[in-house]
Parts: sequence; C-alpha cells; structure tokens
Amino acid sequence: MTLQRLETVLLGLAALLLLALMAVTGIDVVGRYLLNAPLSGAFEMTELLLGALVFMALPLVSHHGAHVEVDLVAALLPRGINRALGVFAALVSAAMLCWFAWTLLTLMQTQAADGARSVSLGVPLAPFAGLGAAACLLAALFGVLRGLRND
Repeated sequence: MTLQRLETVLLGLAALLLLALMAVTGIDVVGRYLLNAPLSGAFEMTELLLGALVFMALPLVSHHGAHVEVDLVAALLPRGINRALGVFAALVSAAMLCWFAWTLLTLMQTQAADGARSVSLGVPLAPFAGLGAAACLLAALFGVLRGLRND
C-alpha cells in the first residue's frame, strides 16, 4: 500500500469517527432536551470515539509535519544546523512514539487477558489500546520519513 493510499484510508476513517462522534452527540442532545430521553451510554461512546479519533489523526499530523513547533532561534542558525536539528527532533519524536506504542501494546495485552470492558456499554477496551499502539508506530514512521526528507 502506498503512502498516499494509506493517508486516504486514515483520512476516511478519521472522517467516519468524526461523523459518528457528531451523530452520538446530536442524538444525545435531541433526546435529552426535546424527548426527555438521553442516549444511553452517550458519554462513554463519546470518550471512546474521541480517543480513537485522536489516534487515527496522529499519523496524519506526523505525515504533514503539522505538530506544534516553537522555533525561536531557527532563523538565526545556518541551514545545515537547522536540517540536523530537524532530523534530531524527528528521531526523538519517533523514539517517544515508539515508547508510547510499547506502553499501549502492554496495556492492550493486560486488558485482553483481564477481559477489560467499558463500564456502561461493556465495550472491550483492548482494541482501542491496539489502535493507539498502531497509530503511534505509524506516526513515528511518518515523522522519521518527513524528518529525513526535511520538507
């Protein structure tokens, strides 16, 4: 799968998660205030969907270099040093994202072994940790590729 195709898939999944999040919120608000019947488990669905959306968007942010950056002295440094700092930052970010992925994989294994589920709806939590781990690894890869290209 090419990077362009992978980006399209990630964008599509993020859009679907955002639509689901809006639908849950809209249905809950209409049900709560117009029908006096809120959507059961809406708060929990919102938490799970929002977490999944954040992790789905993380690789896209890394791919486009859209992370928040503060470059107070970048304009004062020579181009070669700026490039080296960019590569260094990409490698440090990738290392941290890999550590997050490892932590999430460990959490996923624990949740799967324990059969951890959400409180209200009983949704298994391990797949969400797995999604987060995969997203962190993909974001690390995209970040390193971008850092080495130095767009």
